[in-house]
Amino acid sequence: MAKFRIQPHGRLQEWVAEELGYFKDEGLDYEFIHGLVSEQTVQPQASEPEVVQEIRHGALEDIQDGRSCEVSSACHWMVNVAATGKHGRMWGHAYSVTPSGIYVPPESEIRKPRDLANVEIAVGYHSGSHFSALQALEPILDSSEIKLQFAGRPLDRLARLLERQVPAGNVFGAPMYVLEQQGFRKVVDTTFMIGFLLEPDTDEEDTKKYFNALQRAQRAIDMEPERYRHYLLKELPEPYHALVEVSGMGVGERMVFEPYTREVYEQTHRWIASRKLFGEDTALDQPYDSAVAL
Repeated sequence: MAKFRIQPHGRLQEWVAEELGYFKDEGLDYEFIHGLVSEQTVQPQASEPEVVQEIRHGALEDIQDGRSCEVSSACHWMVNVAATGKHGRMWGHAYSVTPSGIYVPPESEIRKPRDLANVEIAVGYHSGSHFSALQALEPILDSSEIKLQFAGRPLDRLARLLERQVPAGNVFGAPMYVLEQQGFRKVVDTTFMIGFLLEPDTDEEDTKKYFNALQRAQRAIDMEPERYRHYLLKELPEPYHALVEVSGMGVGERMVFEPYTREVYEQTHRWIASRKLFGEDTALDQPYDSAVAL
């Protein structure tokens, strides 16, 4: 049997479980894949602002292209859609919640949520930042006043905010802590749920071992957050390290070991369908019992 491939997704739990030996304790035969963040050479500042080009490739497209791990993560809207489209099954025994927000530069005149009317907000296409922005802004602004700019992945949005290429951006995880320590101001909270997608041939017993280890890691983080927050630096290219003080960071995403219920699944489908966020060829009719691993 092939090794169970584990890859962090911008959070602490996999790093902590690896450090403390929880995957080995569970008897999981695994391979730890560190990802490509450390190989990126993003420069935090640019001498000349550039025109922001829209990037219409996000979490759903990544999932459709295939990911190099047995259990991948994305906002629960996208995992929901991916499972409906038979790109894998959604894990029904846990989800995550990640702190997130729409941030503006310290010199911005935007102070209140209503000030975001008709302001272009950088988000990721078909991703958590896209849908959480809509969810947070719809009770505040008219739909015609919500202006989203599809500006790529979290690190792309971080760079563009630091370089003042966009007036506002929806960010979470390590990039959010960089912005906070650079004086950026949160105007609207956009905290959202993250789901887990199992590759079609993922072994169920290995999956249980994986999540058992992550549950232990979450407990360790809850007890001693100061011991582990440095792992968020692994989710940032080296040029950004000088912009952030680890002791001032939070711990980001928190895993919740509760069921992702039928009610939540179906309500999420209705939310997506009512806003017509996908083309007609995107299926949203897969029943809960087929799409979710229970």
